[in-house]
Amino acid sequence: MALDSTQLATFAAVVDEGSFEAAARVLHVTPSAVSQRIKALEQAVGQVVLRRAKPCRATPAGRPLLRLAGQIAVLEREALAAAGQRGATWSRAAIVVNADSLATWFLPALVTAGDRILFDVREDDQDHTAELLRDGAVMAAVTAQREAVQGCRAERLGAMRYVATAAPSVAARWFPAGGTPEEFAVAPMLVLDRKDRLQHRFLRLLSTRPPEPPTHYVPSAWGFTEAIRLGVGWGLMPEQIATTDLGAGRVIRLAGSQQLDIPLYWQHWKLNSTVLKALTTAVRTAAAAALR
Repeated sequence: MALDSTQLATFAAVVDEGSFEAAARVLHVTPSAVSQRIKALEQAVGQVVLRRAKPCRATPAGRPLLRLAGQIAVLEREALAAAGQRGATWSRAAIVVNADSLATWFLPALVTAGDRILFDVREDDQDHTAELLRDGAVMAAVTAQREAVQGCRAERLGAMRYVATAAPSVAARWFPAGGTPEEFAVAPMLVLDRKDRLQHRFLRLLSTRPPEPPTHYVPSAWGFTEAIRLGVGWGLMPEQIATTDLGAGRVIRLAGSQQLDIPLYWQHWKLNSTVLKALTTAVRTAAAAALR
C-alpha cells in the first residue's frame, strides 16, 4: 500500500497547527478539504491516526506516520535544493530542548548549524523531551534518556552540573549551618514546574529520606534564576550561570561541594539529511565546549 504524500503533509499540518481550521489556513485549502484528506488517510491505514481534540494530536497509530511525514518534507526540500530549484528554499528543523540548555549552551549551536534553516525550538523537561521525539513531532531532542527512541540515534553530549544556591538573605535565615538535610527540609524551595525533579534528586544525595519542603513554582529558566537571586527561595543553578553569580556575591553556595550532574544525550531521526547532519555537528561542538 502506497501512502499519499499530500495526505501525510496535511496530517502533519493538523498536528503542528492544532486544528483543521489552522491547518487549512497554512495549506491554503478549505477545512473540508483537510477533513477529507485525513479521512482518506485513515481509510488507507485502517486506523484512526488523529485524536480530534483541542489541540489535535496523533494517536499511537498516527505517530509513525507523523514522523514519516516530517522526514519526507525534509528530504523533499533538500532534493529540490540539490536539483537547483529557483529560489533557495528554507528547511525547517523541529527540536525540543530542556530549559537550562536553552538558557546556557544550546542556542549558539543554531548559529553555526547552517543557512536557510528555520528552527522550531520547543521546550520541555529533560526527562520528558524524548516523548515529542517518540510522537514524531520533532526530528531531534536534547534529553536525559539514554536509550534511543525507535527510529532514532542517540549519542552522549556530556553532563550539566548543578549547584545549590540561595541569596545571602535566604542563606542567613534558613541555612545558618550551610545546608544540612534538616535545613533543606524547612527552607522554601524553587522548581520550574511539576515535571521538574532536579531539586528532589539533589535532596536525595543529602539524605536517604529526602524531605518535601515548601515549594515555589517559577516556570521560566530566566525567572527561576532571578527568583533565587531575589531571595524567593533556594534552587539549583546550572554551573555556567552559578559561577558568575557566586563570584559577584549575588548568591551563596549551599551544601558545601555537593553537586548534581545530569547526563544529556542528543537523539535524532535516522535520516540521511544534510540539515540534520549539520545540526548534529553544531550541537556536538557546542556541548563539548560547555558540558562536563
